[in-house]
Amino acid sequence: MSSAPIPPRDPVVPLHAEDVVVTRRDTVGDTVRVAVTTREQERLVDEELTHERVAIERVAIGRVVDRVPPIRKDGDLTIIPVVEEEAVIVIERRLVLREEIHMRRVRVTERHRETVTLRRQDADISRIPPDRRDDAG
Repeated sequence: MSSAPIPPRDPVVPLHAEDVVVTRRDTVGDTVRVAVTTREQERLVDEELTHERVAIERVAIGRVVDRVPPIRKDGDLTIIPVVEEEAVIVIERRLVLREEIHMRRVRVTERHRETVTLRRQDADISRIPPDRRDDAG
């Protein structure tokens, strides 16, 4: 046996490597239920409505004119002349204004009341954890 000294060595540390493997799997989670409820509510509509109508009046004239009169306006009144050609025994032809049609715009405002049904939907959302859910659900 020799008594020679052993030279010192560097310490050796064993290394370990870890790997990660990621997988997916389905798990039972909460069940979400949505219940939509439609509610109806009666509501009274009370508004003033305005509409226009035309009042017609026929006015007999019977006057001889030289030419066809133009349509004319007098405020909210529109006057439409109606002419007729008349033959006088061989001597002359003349225009006779037989009538005028007077058209007047009449604005009417009246109260309108009506009950209408309005619909509204509400959604109720609930979660049911898996431990409270029955097997049928």
